[in-house]
Amino acid sequence: MPPVLTPPRSAQRWTVHGMLKLYYGLNEEGKALGQAESLDPCDINGPHFDPELYLNKLRKECSLGELVDQEACMVKQIRSLDSDMQTLVYENYNKFISATDTIRKMKNDFKKMEDEMDCLSTNMAAITEFSARISGTLQDQHAQITKLSGVHTLLRKLQFLFELPARLNKCLELQAYGQAVSAHRRARCVLQQYSHMPSFRGIQDDCRAIMDQLAQQLRQKFRDGGSSAKDLSECVELLLQLDEPAEELCDKFLSHAQARLEADLQGLEAELRDSTSSAVVKASSPVIIGSPAESSMSATNPFLAPSSKTDILEFIDRGCNEFVSNLCLVIASYQELFINRLQEGDLATKNIPQMASGKLHTFVNSLAARYFSLVERRIQEEKGVGDNSLLVRALDRFHRRLQAVSKLLPGSAVPSQGTEIVVQAARERIRQYLSALQTFYLDSLTDVRQALAAPRLTVGGAAGAGPLLGSGAGAKDAPPSLPDLLSSLSTSILNQIKSVLASVHLFTAKDITFSNKPYFKGEFCSQGVRESLVVSFIKFVCQSSRQFCESAGDRGGSTPPALLLLLSRLCLDYETSTISYILTLTDEQFLVQHHTPVTAVTVLCAEAREAAQKLLNHYVKVQGLIISQMLRKSVETRDWVNTIEPRNVRAVMKRVVEDTTSIDVQVGLLYEEGVRKAHSSDSSKRTFSVYSSSRQQVRYAPSYTPSAPMDTNLLSNIHRLFSERIDIFSPVEFNKVSVLTGIIKISLKTFLECVRLRTFGRYGLQQIQVDCHYLQMYLWRFVSDENLVHFLLDEIVGSSAHRCLDPSPMEQSVIEVICERG
Repeated sequence: MPPVLTPPRSAQRWTVHGMLKLYYGLNEEGKALGQAESLDPCDINGPHFDPELYLNKLRKECSLGELVDQEACMVKQIRSLDSDMQTLVYENYNKFISATDTIRKMKNDFKKMEDEMDCLSTNMAAITEFSARISGTLQDQHAQITKLSGVHTLLRKLQFLFELPARLNKCLELQAYGQAVSAHRRARCVLQQYSHMPSFRGIQDDCRAIMDQLAQQLRQKFRDGGSSAKDLSECVELLLQLDEPAEELCDKFLSHAQARLEADLQGLEAELRDSTSSAVVKASSPVIIGSPAESSMSATNPFLAPSSKTDILEFIDRGCNEFVSNLCLVIASYQELFINRLQEGDLATKNIPQMASGKLHTFVNSLAARYFSLVERRIQEEKGVGDNSLLVRALDRFHRRLQAVSKLLPGSAVPSQGTEIVVQAARERIRQYLSALQTFYLDSLTDVRQALAAPRLTVGGAAGAGPLLGSGAGAKDAPPSLPDLLSSLSTSILNQIKSVLASVHLFTAKDITFSNKPYFKGEFCSQGVRESLVVSFIKFVCQSSRQFCESAGDRGGSTPPALLLLLSRLCLDYETSTISYILTLTDEQFLVQHHTPVTAVTVLCAEAREAAQKLLNHYVKVQGLIISQMLRKSVETRDWVNTIEPRNVRAVMKRVVEDTTSIDVQVGLLYEEGVRKAHSSDSSKRTFSVYSSSRQQVRYAPSYTPSAPMDTNLLSNIHRLFSERIDIFSPVEFNKVSVLTGIIKISLKTFLECVRLRTFGRYGLQQIQVDCHYLQMYLWRFVSDENLVHFLLDEIVGSSAHRCLDPSPMEQSVIEVICERG
């Protein structure tokens, strides 16, 4: 063995010092790693430090005080370094002591472990030797013991086979069919294998006869209608074990289950027929006048309807507790028997689960379709929209129970079909509420028309679903006030909308299972409640209001002007505030997410404003035509050539002024005053020349003299060219002045056109002068520009003069006296 070369002590010391320097991050010269070496001999931290040079430099550059301070600083640094070194020494010493203790402990542990391993090795050797000795001792008897054990097992099997027919008969007597099938299955393979032996063939024949009898009893029990689901499951399982055809068993199982489910459906059909017949009898039975039934049915309220014999919640409960529950039991039992069972042997190759699954889906879909048709028929009978609580609870229970079917039978279309029924029921409810709101609105308008036609009736504050009008004893003879009618109509409609929203809101309650489903809530809130209900009703209000403007037809022709004015103000209020309030209320209550296109508020407001404008224009037209009709009859029924000298203002002119004043008061109840042009101080005393343009002759014909009369028609036409054009049927603004201006323009224009078709005598012209002066005295107050009235009246007098056989005008002073005398 070669000698071990040990390094010199100095090399060992260098190695230790090098490891310490590496540990503390220093290089060989004691410099920190990564730090550049300094070559300055005066650098006290550098490797080339020279103390003599450093001291000489300090003595030359520093004073005595600085030297003292430098010394004190250096002493302080030396002490700090000594302290740090002591700390490092103490720490390293503790670590070395701990490492020494650990190494000493490891030596003790390893020594003890070596002793235990030696002991274990000795024990294993002893066990191996003892096992070899036992095997050698029993080697001769092992084959004999194995042979005897096999003979014993064979004897037990033979004993079981010989006792099998008696055991099967005993099980058949005790109706322990499961034990009989299990015992026969254990012996079937052996009997089949040794069937060529007469003794085994006899046992096999006896067992086959017994099992045929047992199978017959199982089939009879399977066909028994009173068997429970558990008995059916046991029968099917045993028959499958007896190699009965799986497809035939599936059909028999489903046929038997269908008989029971058909009974449940027939019970629901009978209940549905009973409820329908009772409702028909109730509707066809005579109602005694004065009875409570007659009084309740006389109140035509679309939000109330007679209920059927059995409410919808009881109907749905019965269907869920009977049909749906039994259907779930059938599905679970069927799956347990034919689909989820582990197929063994020959059954595994027949792909029974796939065949059974197809039959089950067909079976469930067929019965569910019939059940859904009954539910839809029952839901359609819910016509009353007064309360949604029973319907919502019934739909929630229906939807909740169908989720069990989806869990039992994944991939079935039954849950989606049930969900569609819930969605359709909610949509139908929305349509019913919209129809009820529309009916309520039309009935309210009918009540308003009755109130306008019968002043003895006053408007009641029907905020709920009752009639709009009620009789008040205190205001029995007072005429209806348009602001009160408008307020009551608007309030009743708004409250009815709030009531409908509150009823519909039950569909989105937190405890309703389908309310938070994505396929229901978003579509129901956005397209159902907001668009199909609220927006559709607002559009219906606007459209039905515009229909009153149709002059052709009975409805438009018989519409009271006050109703047109009231509806125009109602639509204007809808445009300014009501539509925004209703839609904001709807969005807040139903948390409408505008992911799908919805009707904007501005669009509805524009439609409401258009309806209000059309109604107000039609109101002006109707009122103007009423006054025009009076003026036309007054002109057409009078002989203007042979009339007498005027002494009074004609009564029709007084009637025109009275009707205009009444219209002014009526419009002022609903609309603001409006803007008027400044009136001159003599507006009521303007005079009309016989030739309307003769006062302008100086402007157009400075050479005109009375001895050479000028053609007045030419002057009138020239003046008309330079005058401002008057648009008679222009749209009016939403204020009283604009409305009255439009009515007066239509009336005076009709007066002018009628005058142009007549021929006048001397006194006929003077009567026209008196009438026009009387109209001027009063009508200028109602229009926005008094010059408009003056111009039209001037045209009337001028046209009369042009068609006068003897144009001799009356003195202005006489006209004023007649008009002031009335």
